[in-house]
Amino acid sequence: MSPNTPHEKQSKQKIHLSLKGNPRHRARCVALQALYQWAFEKPSAPALIQQFIEEHELRRVDEKYFKALVQGVIEHVDDLDETIKPCLDRKITALNPVELVILRLAVYEFKYRLDVPFRVVINEALELAKSFGAEEGYKYVNAVLDALVPKLRASEI
Repeated sequence: MSPNTPHEKQSKQKIHLSLKGNPRHRARCVALQALYQWAFEKPSAPALIQQFIEEHELRRVDEKYFKALVQGVIEHVDDLDETIKPCLDRKITALNPVELVILRLAVYEFKYRLDVPFRVVINEALELAKSFGAEEGYKYVNAVLDALVPKLRASEI
């Protein structure tokens, strides 16, 4: 059967997901990868979400949470970046792109997902940084998020 026949099933790509974790953790992993792609290509949020759903195997992923994270980060990216900037020791453009996406995800959850405790947000961000970021990148992510907690989640401290 030729590759272009309609009867051939197109296989979905398996994306890098941590074997451990609940469906929301997996949603964060997929959102990180989608938002990393968005940082370079800038497709619309709906198009990016649809592409990831169609092209990747998203079993055991909280798809609703994945969609909310991607849509929310893209929609609020300027606000998220302005929130992050005062806690940085360098220009935001000098950050490792993976760590910037992780910070955006975490700050989005700090500001807009008040149902998620700040300690969970930090822990998830550190897990993502250890899995996807530079070797010591999780330390930088932790320092920035620790500086933001009193500003964004003071009531939980």
